[in-house]
Amino acid sequence: MSRKKVGHALRRSIIIAIFLLSIIFLINIAPNYVVETKIDDTKLIINNNNVTMSLKNKIRIVNNIAYLSTDDIKNFFDEYLIQDDNEIITTSNTKTVNISKSSNILLINGSKVRPENNLLIEDNKTYLPIDTISDIYNLDAYYSIGNNCLVIDSLSKRYVQGICNKDVSIKFKETALSKTIEKIDKGEEISIVQNSNNEDSEENGWVKVRTKNGNIGYLQRKNIISEKVVRDNLEEKRIEGKVGLVWDYYSQYTVAPTRTESIKGVNVVAPSFYEVKSDGTIMVNFGETGKKYVEWAHSNNYEVWPVLSNSMLNNLDLTSNLLKTFSSRANLIENIINVLIENNVDGINVDFENMYKEDKDNYSRFLIELAPRLQDIGMMLSVWLTAPDGSDTWSLCYDRNTIGSVADYVIFMGWDQRTGSSTTAGTIAGYDWDELNITKFLGQEEIPSQKVILGIPFYTRIWMEQNNRLTNRVLNMNSIRYTIPNYVEKTWNNETKQNYCEYTSNSVTYKVWLEDVDSVSAKLDLVNEYNLAGAGFWEKDRETEDIWNVAKEKLNIGN
Repeated sequence: MSRKKVGHALRRSIIIAIFLLSIIFLINIAPNYVVETKIDDTKLIINNNNVTMSLKNKIRIVNNIAYLSTDDIKNFFDEYLIQDDNEIITTSNTKTVNISKSSNILLINGSKVRPENNLLIEDNKTYLPIDTISDIYNLDAYYSIGNNCLVIDSLSKRYVQGICNKDVSIKFKETALSKTIEKIDKGEEISIVQNSNNEDSEENGWVKVRTKNGNIGYLQRKNIISEKVVRDNLEEKRIEGKVGLVWDYYSQYTVAPTRTESIKGVNVVAPSFYEVKSDGTIMVNFGETGKKYVEWAHSNNYEVWPVLSNSMLNNLDLTSNLLKTFSSRANLIENIINVLIENNVDGINVDFENMYKEDKDNYSRFLIELAPRLQDIGMMLSVWLTAPDGSDTWSLCYDRNTIGSVADYVIFMGWDQRTGSSTTAGTIAGYDWDELNITKFLGQEEIPSQKVILGIPFYTRIWMEQNNRLTNRVLNMNSIRYTIPNYVEKTWNNETKQNYCEYTSNSVTYKVWLEDVDSVSAKLDLVNEYNLAGAGFWEKDRETEDIWNVAKEKLNIGN
């Protein structure tokens, strides 16, 4: 090949290389914008994220007021929002709200409010004004007219602000060669974008920021002064460390027990203060004994989460009627809030059982609407749940995933593996059965482990077989030594993690899977192995005293 041809080939190679390098430069340095919407569409920035592409409907702008559709409100702020032709029912962290579509009246935590701007209905879509949305969901929002951008910040999330020390250009990427997306003046405030760990999104001296116009880009840290945390993340109230809960059950015909001594391994007590009546009022078993009980609990640094039961109704239809409509649920919730405040307790332990499967969603709505009201007054919501995958009225009547999302804690009732009506003898709470259902709560039901409390029984059943007939009765843990003869040997069952004994007397064969310090210790190991929130013990005064030392040690509760 001639030198001339070689020279031409070399020049072509250099030109191609320069062209490829230019393309690489443009890809990595140039804006690389993705067209988000049509030029006239309003952008939406929520907590420093551009979510315009996720909008289900266009933002409406009327008289410089921004309106979001209920579809988008459900998408961004309340996944449990429901509506029909007449009303919208929605909740936030601290508010339960009913919005009348015809009158534009808001019922917020039981109080009527008339908003400054009415809702819109266009093309069979409902839109709420941004000022109403902000009030309901605790947001800071403004519409930037010049930039046609709606900017929303949650007032419960960390917000860091800084000031520019000179006239600067906000860049699309973290390099001076990137395209300028906005120029801002010296002294102008900017928001500093935080990551999930509340740290600056900083690379090589460049910090991700948001301007007042809603533009998100990069600025060199040296050009930011007077940084300050305007607000921090709002921390939810929770028990520090593991929960050690004990139920103090007594019937509605007796009074709260007199407690004077502290209980090791416990930081929450759940007395039987409340029963729901058919009209939504609460039968309160409190009085002077209840007042002294609460004083005793608080003097020992125990929280008090009284049980609220529907067992007094003893009727599926009565429970169904209570849960059916917003007004009936709101009446019940208002009565609950009033008695909790009056009795100076710290939360509630909701125990609704024996419900129609068809009422599953209405029961969830009750808890969805109750949770913000409790959060508003700083009280805990814990909910009893049976094992998944059982009968319609005992197990399938619960939407465990939704309940686990809205409640502070859910309590797996880790007993009744076999009930009194069982036709075969066996344990009521085997380790293997507990573990299987714990994995269902965490996996199948997708409830965070830090919300799940394992219920542990202080009783078992003694099974009696005679002439091919099986009967049983409840045997409290502290009655075992008086019931089972001393000569009977115990054998360890490694699947149920229980001591088992069997003996015959007067032609009756007795079988008992014992609940004792060994079985409780094994169940508490499950709490730690699966990083559960803690344990709940049913019920006080059925136990043996050695239980509490084990509870203290395994739950690491220092009392």
